[in-house]
Amino acid sequence: MDVRIVEERSYTDPIDGYSGSHDSYTAHTQRKHFLYFTDEKIFSVLMEICRTLGYYGNIYLLTDHLLDLYRQSSAYRKPAAMVLNEMVRGAAGIAVAAPANCLDGSEFQGRSASTEDLKATVVSILEEYTSLNNWHLKTVSEETDADRQDQKLLSPFRLQSISSGEIISSTANSLQVIPSSSTSPATPSSISTLLQLNGNIWQLCIQLEGVACFAQALRRDFRPLLMTSLYPVLEKAGEDTLLVSQAALSTMMDISKACGYSSLKDLINDNSDYLLNDISVNLQRLSQHPQAPRVLTVMLAHSDCSLLPLIRDIVQDVLMALDLSYDHSAALFCSVLHALMKALARWFPPSCCRTSKSLSFRTSAKQEDFDICQFLLDYHKQKELAEGTGIEEDETEDLEVPPPPECEDADDAGGPDVKAELPSHLSITKDIMERCIHLLSDPSLRLRLKVLDVLEQCVYVLSEREDELLPMAHRCWPALLQRLTDDPLAVLRAFRVLCTLGETCGDFLRRRVSKEVLPKLSSSLARQAPVSAKAGPVYTHTLAYKLQLAVLQGLGSLCQRLNLSEADLDAVCEACLPYLSCRQPIRLQEACL
Repeated sequence: MDVRIVEERSYTDPIDGYSGSHDSYTAHTQRKHFLYFTDEKIFSVLMEICRTLGYYGNIYLLTDHLLDLYRQSSAYRKPAAMVLNEMVRGAAGIAVAAPANCLDGSEFQGRSASTEDLKATVVSILEEYTSLNNWHLKTVSEETDADRQDQKLLSPFRLQSISSGEIISSTANSLQVIPSSSTSPATPSSISTLLQLNGNIWQLCIQLEGVACFAQALRRDFRPLLMTSLYPVLEKAGEDTLLVSQAALSTMMDISKACGYSSLKDLINDNSDYLLNDISVNLQRLSQHPQAPRVLTVMLAHSDCSLLPLIRDIVQDVLMALDLSYDHSAALFCSVLHALMKALARWFPPSCCRTSKSLSFRTSAKQEDFDICQFLLDYHKQKELAEGTGIEEDETEDLEVPPPPECEDADDAGGPDVKAELPSHLSITKDIMERCIHLLSDPSLRLRLKVLDVLEQCVYVLSEREDELLPMAHRCWPALLQRLTDDPLAVLRAFRVLCTLGETCGDFLRRRVSKEVLPKLSSSLARQAPVSAKAGPVYTHTLAYKLQLAVLQGLGSLCQRLNLSEADLDAVCEACLPYLSCRQPIRLQEACL
């Protein structure tokens, strides 16, 4: 039993793994451990024997016998599934050894199974693999679920909040883990639970490998079976358990290659209609299908903007389900909304808008120089008029008939100003941001952290429409300000959102930041400077250090974007000066500069 298999979690963002190749998924495949041998050569020979059986034997008899063993006992389930997977590959003639000679010296002629026989065999095995009892297996322990609660998210070090000098006790918020043999004797129940979870994880991985083997055996003929097999694979790709999610992603790559798709994006886009239909139906029965949001998350991670018109109704279903059951499922839905916002930021990057803003800033600076020159010329002319010179020239200029104004279009004349309809991705972003504003004050720290991540992406996507962003920034400001006086974990995320708002909103937030944020940040930096100066090397692993580093790294650009006054800049410089000491950690000194 390998405890790491049970404890490892897929913390990597699925969207960040979007560009990963098949090799990057298979490189992390866990090595299988067997009871009676450890040599890889023995394993490869056994798999070759299984493929040979599938190539030369009766595929129906072998499948029925192995499925009976699979159903008979959990002790036979994983070995039987491995044999079934390789047997199907052998029946298709994949990686079969060279033909053998019979006893009389003649060469034994074998042939691969027909497509109809293979398809019938694969359908029966897939039905058994993806059945409720064999697919929806428990892979996370109850203790691990408890670790995700708010009080266990905190670091065991003593932390200090930005708003006050109160020290958060580490005893009340220490991370709780499954007891190990080094700290306390393991109980038989915990050992049996870990054994069961370990077995469930390996069973799911072997069954996912089987789906990939079936796709390789049938190749393009496997496409009709995607209607029943792709959705379960996407469910496991969104699993928290690292080994299961990696096996599912590797299976998706094998399926896309075997079925003739050039990438995962083409695989998902081509089958998105019935996938989204299943998601929509399952969202209506979330208690029976809690994996539906995970499937949508994986689809968003591996698709492009062509999916947006299809998921518009699904997003409204998710928001409605969030409104109706936020007490129980808010964290799960916020993970989906975060994946959606990251996908929208990837599909519709607002870089062009930022470029135009920088160009308009340069143009306005040149225009300002021109206005100064014009001001001096006008002043000189007014001075001449006051002295009695240049009157005739001005009078002749006044006598000139101004050109008639250009006629406006007949359609615009006298018509009311109608606000243009927002693009769908901006409309979705506004709806999501509305929910974030309400959820920012939720009692659950875990949920507040997720909401802050979603809010940061919403601000980034809305930055291309200032007239839509500024009202939403005004509405979320009170709740965001409260998060800056929250738990240090929430303060760290809230400051990141503040930096994004400062980068996109600019002067709109100048007075608010100067009056309500800078004094707290300056006092926090000044208060923590003696602590970090006296701390040892372990201090760099604490959350307090990470908070100091984030504030020092983001404060300079925030002040520059907001064009703060000299008094505010003096206060910031005074708070940062202690971090130039050689006693401070090196990264804090660099961030201070």
